[in-house]
Amino acid sequence: MSRRRFLLLLIAALLVISGALYLTTQRNLSRDTQSVFLLPTLANELNTVTALSVRKGGAAPSVTLHKMSEQWTVSERGDYLADVAKLHKLLLALADAKIVEEKTSNPANFPVIGVEDPTRPGATGAEIAVVAKDGKHTVIVGKPVGEGNFARRSGENKSYIVEPAISLETEPRFWIDSRLIDVPVASIQSVEVKPATGAGYVIHRPKPGAGPKTSEVPKPGEPPKPGEPPKPGEDSFSLDGVPPGRKVVDSQALAPSATMLSGLAADDVAAATDIDFSKPTQAIITLSDGSVITVIGAPIADKHWIQVNASKDAALSAKTQGRAFEVPSYRYDAIFRPLERLLVPKESPVPGKTKTAVPGQTPAPGSKLAPGSKPAPGSKPALGSKPAPAPAS
Repeated sequence: MSRRRFLLLLIAALLVISGALYLTTQRNLSRDTQSVFLLPTLANELNTVTALSVRKGGAAPSVTLHKMSEQWTVSERGDYLADVAKLHKLLLALADAKIVEEKTSNPANFPVIGVEDPTRPGATGAEIAVVAKDGKHTVIVGKPVGEGNFARRSGENKSYIVEPAISLETEPRFWIDSRLIDVPVASIQSVEVKPATGAGYVIHRPKPGAGPKTSEVPKPGEPPKPGEPPKPGEDSFSLDGVPPGRKVVDSQALAPSATMLSGLAADDVAAATDIDFSKPTQAIITLSDGSVITVIGAPIADKHWIQVNASKDAALSAKTQGRAFEVPSYRYDAIFRPLERLLVPKESPVPGKTKTAVPGQTPAPGSKLAPGSKPAPGSKPALGSKPAPAPAS
């Protein structure tokens, strides 16, 4: 064998061995990344977390939650209280996320799976930064895939599929503590409504010992008529401020709606000075324990805003002071019901319908008798009318 042939064979063997070693190394690296936590040290630092921010489509964070005096608040909402349960859920998802599979390391492919630079306008992924005692943990959460997400640790080129899924909100309003008021109808003694325009009114329960007379209570099985006392056991409310000539709806319809203040939640929060309350509608709700909740409302464009003040609830007053809250339109309408909804609808006159003269009643000026009818005995002819011709002899 010539020296040259020997060298060629030796080089070929070295290439084969090197290739085998490379493949083995890659397989081992792939195995090493599987079932490894995406953020390995976060689980042990959850109790030391002091801030979390979300950034998407811009250099500045879109949401910033931070701990202030043992309370979590939303920076973009004037440090209003944050939804701690939602925050804990996200932190646990980040701490539990494990790498299932390694994906592309080519930055050109990052937008396809949503792990591109989150500061770029139109970025589909979001960067989550968690500040803990051991430092900052930052990850870009991309598009969902299977039972997880694509993800990439910030500052690295490797991307992964991680499970379980990591879900998050990128708008500040979804991070506020939305719980506002929870007062059942049974606790409401009276409601006084002062609208921005039009007549106001008061609905109230009867005072103790001022219940309806026995003769006024509807018989069993008989529905209450408009304006009549309710059946025993029903919520009994009366209306002050009934316009002349109008009737009140039955007491059951008069009572406050179950959606008035029970489990009332806010869709968003803002500084009260940022909302135009120059022409407000006011509802003063007195509870059975004597406490008073005052709600001021103002519809702005397609949103409905309220301010809340509680006379004897220090915690609620502290939470709502200087704030305005956006609430769903149907909850707003349940608080500020217009007077017309508490009255029996007016009867519309039937076109062409004439009235028959009543004995002893003088016809109204300009009114006509029904065809074939005669004036009642003793009645006077209407002003401007001609006397009836005398019968032929």
